[in-house]
Amino acid sequence: MFTTALAQNNLTQTAEPPLDLFAAIQALKQELNAVILAHYYQEPDIQDIADYIGDSLGLSKTAANTNADVIVFAGVHFMAETAKILNPNKLVLLPDLAAGCSLADSCPPKAFAAFKAAHPNHLVISYINCTAEIKAMSDIICTSSNAVHIVSQIPKNQPIIFAPDRNLGKYVMEQTGRDLVLWQGSCIVHETFSEKKLVQLKIEYPDAQTIAHPECEPGILAHANYIGSTTALLKYCQQSSASAFIVATESGIIHQMQKETPHKRFIPAPPMNTCACNECPYMRLNTLEKLYWAMKNRTPEIKLSEQMRLAALQPIQRMLEMSV
Repeated sequence: MFTTALAQNNLTQTAEPPLDLFAAIQALKQELNAVILAHYYQEPDIQDIADYIGDSLGLSKTAANTNADVIVFAGVHFMAETAKILNPNKLVLLPDLAAGCSLADSCPPKAFAAFKAAHPNHLVISYINCTAEIKAMSDIICTSSNAVHIVSQIPKNQPIIFAPDRNLGKYVMEQTGRDLVLWQGSCIVHETFSEKKLVQLKIEYPDAQTIAHPECEPGILAHANYIGSTTALLKYCQQSSASAFIVATESGIIHQMQKETPHKRFIPAPPMNTCACNECPYMRLNTLEKLYWAMKNRTPEIKLSEQMRLAALQPIQRMLEMSV
């Protein structure tokens, strides 16, 4: 499935797309009864065409409640998988199947199964940024929006494995006072920010507040005025009296921040070198053209075995129940 769908997706790119992609996508959306879901880290054009833009928790809730027949997921593979887990009878499309996730890749299922077996009697709470296989081995899924809330609901005498992000796990430990057994995974974007350059930037912009995603390294979080999920960061900027912000998360979120508060200034936190490492290379694989071709050709489609889907569904449902 993976190879075939990729080949089909690549072949369609040789044809000429419509001149007005926005209008063409809107027409296909009506024809298919489709909904376009996009993460904040997508390119601005995709954010502007989306029916819903959000973080992983918001996207999961929207996917669970949609009446659309087709879900076009402008995000990365694990996000589209989650939509399929919640909607087995709907067509779920991902513009580019190669849009993976470094954090999800850092937790191979076979290795995690051995890790879990080495810690019997531990409850497994997994960050939603993981594959369906890891979800199926988990007891509860969480997002950066609700991780602290979910861990706080677990009895204190219950040992917990937290996977796959070690930085989010460390943050949850600090916020809850719980001792978690951490899988040592991380996101290539959130671990690339330079603490030294951040300090220099804070000196250059003394009135700017630093806001950071909890996937960042502890050294970055130590300088943050506010730490939260992408949605929480966006809301903070809207409500804060500050006029400038240094943003330590994937820079795609700045598009929404600027749209919501155009009178404020947003400065992307600097990576360790001169690369564009504060942009997720996987998120940026999706383009407006690929989104159009995915809808036009009904491929690439996300498919899961029913056994895997049902096993992964249970911990997601627990998350949704505990997030109310």
